[in-house]
Amino acid sequence: MMTLKKNRTKNLVMAPFLAALLLALLPAVSNAIPAFARKYKFSCTTCHAPAPRLKAYGEDFAGNAFQLPDGEEPARAFHDTGDDLLTLQRDYPIAVRFDAYMQSTYNKDRGGMNDLKTPYGIKILSGGNISSSIGYYFYFYMSEQGEVAGVEDAYVHFNNLFGTELDIMAGQFQVSDPLFKRELRLTYEDYLIYKTRVGESPTNLAYDRGLMFLYGLPTGTDIVLQIVNGNGIGEKGESGFFDADEWKNTFLRVSQQAGPVRLGGFGYLCNTRMSNSGNSEPEKLIDNRHYYWGVDGTVDFKDRVQLNAQYLERYDENPDFLADKPADEIKTSGGFAELVWLVRGEMGRPFVTLLYNHMESDYEGLDHRSMTAGFSYLLRRNFRLLAEATYEAEREDYGFTAGASTAF
Repeated sequence: MMTLKKNRTKNLVMAPFLAALLLALLPAVSNAIPAFARKYKFSCTTCHAPAPRLKAYGEDFAGNAFQLPDGEEPARAFHDTGDDLLTLQRDYPIAVRFDAYMQSTYNKDRGGMNDLKTPYGIKILSGGNISSSIGYYFYFYMSEQGEVAGVEDAYVHFNNLFGTELDIMAGQFQVSDPLFKRELRLTYEDYLIYKTRVGESPTNLAYDRGLMFLYGLPTGTDIVLQIVNGNGIGEKGESGFFDADEWKNTFLRVSQQAGPVRLGGFGYLCNTRMSNSGNSEPEKLIDNRHYYWGVDGTVDFKDRVQLNAQYLERYDENPDFLADKPADEIKTSGGFAELVWLVRGEMGRPFVTLLYNHMESDYEGLDHRSMTAGFSYLLRRNFRLLAEATYEAEREDYGFTAGASTAF
């Protein structure tokens, strides 16, 4: 029995690395490039290091409503319609992202499990120009962990309104996007504090519907204001409204760039009204007033190492919508620290990521501490192998993930 247990543990440890070796033997994607690279005939390295992580140029391109700087848009990319009020892209920009993983978990009490998440996700993406000052972007999740998830990111971007640095985005996006974008991380492991909900409250810092206002000052100061429904991007209710109450949540962030350092702070005021019909008390509508505050920072070390950090606190008045609300607010705090090492610079092929997640909460079951070490290697600019190991301290879980991510 002892020999069998040792062999099983050894197999759990070795399996993701064998999977990575097998993936390395797959034929590389040679002529498949994402939509923007195809349109401009650029390499993926123009905007990414590596994909999906954005470089500064990629951030500027996205912030310019997916356009090159003034005067640099290629005429060949658009039809000459003879109508100044109509901009038609010659080729409709569309791309596909495909992710596949093999995952193993082990716990000394519950034993281990191996899983083939092949595929884990398939997205269809599109984005581009409606005019010189209007862009759009969306993606449709054809398959996310075996289910059709539908549309997640989807918005219209009005750029440099009234000849100023004011931008407005209307649609679906993640509330945390102005902080750190979950969709652009290099690890399978997530920024967990952003997607955490407390009790029965639907509010978190992930996807929501609303408006985002962005303004940049010459001093390097950026201001972001969001007004969102506050209850995610689920289906509309019986009333025909997506929002479940008359409240709108308001998010404000201010950040400052100073050389290689960026520092920011935010506040997020929220309220949710729900029925308490899910428990044994007489049914009535009850409010949960709650709010976030947080600080974040990024430091770039000579374009080789980037350190990202986030800390936030959330306070809920009544997250379970009880008739007799708790005497004290429910506090949830935490964040993450992430280090990305471009081993051979932006044009290199190996990348190392270290990620630490931390959460503490007065609400039972939300405490979490985990450490992740990940390694990525580019077979092609748009075909990335990854392998990572995670240890979760609260439950003493070990996780191993290996796989591939490609876009074309």
